Amino acid sequence: MLELQHVSKHFSGIPAVDNISFSARAGEVTGYLGPNGSGKSTTMKMITGLIEPTFGEIFFDGAPTLADPIAFKRRMGYVPEEPYLYHHLSGAEYLTMVSELRDLPRRLSQERIEGLLQLFSLHGDRHASIQGYSKGMRQKILLIAALLHNPDLLLLDEPFSGLDVASALVLRALIEELACRGKVVLFSSHELDTVERISARVVILHKGHVVANDEIERLRGLMDLPTLEEIFSELAVEQDSRSVAQQMVGLIDG
Repeated sequence: MLELQHVSKHFSGIPAVDNISFSARAGEVTGYLGPNGSGKSTTMKMITGLIEPTFGEIFFDGAPTLADPIAFKRRMGYVPEEPYLYHHLSGAEYLTMVSELRDLPRRLSQERIEGLLQLFSLHGDRHASIQGYSKGMRQKILLIAALLHNPDLLLLDEPFSGLDVASALVLRALIEELACRGKVVLFSSHELDTVERISARVVILHKGHVVANDEIERLRGLMDLPTLEEIFSELAVEQDSRSVAQQMVGLIDG
């Protein structure tokens, strides 16, 4: 289980994430939602160890992640919001580099790389430079890199970005399958319909604070709202979307 206990992150004294606590359990998908600037990606970076919390602690399977960060990172797979890749490498070269950095046996890693490239429909472009890849192709490379070492924890920050419909359907099924096999999956996305379909529970962040942390079905009942989109709008969106749209049309059409 992944646990965050009273975690805060301040930048120049200003809190980006403020005293948040929640957990993500093995065997289920936890959706992590919030408007842009709410602190989702900051949270993900704190969990990965890319940045340290100002206050609070993060635990995985009961152990503080900062106590032995190398051991923790061996058990973690991370897909960041932005695809930071070495563009001068080919897709196959990049994945081989990742497997070597993770000290995977060569034969095993090559089998996994070849197989995952095939299943993600990238095998024909495996020797092409990443610089020429589309956004969706780069996203697939990030996903494969995160899966190569069979991690116990998957952190997915906008993993559907740039994917075509067919690839998105495969990824959605993959996330569900990984959770069914006992992985901890923390999944952040703007695609609320997808989050609602595959997540057992959701954590909703607003201005750095957790404003909801519960099973989706229970939130529906408590708030008497039928969809996650309506729950999200009620808790984390400050403006009336319909009213804003009408004002926009009025300006255009006036």
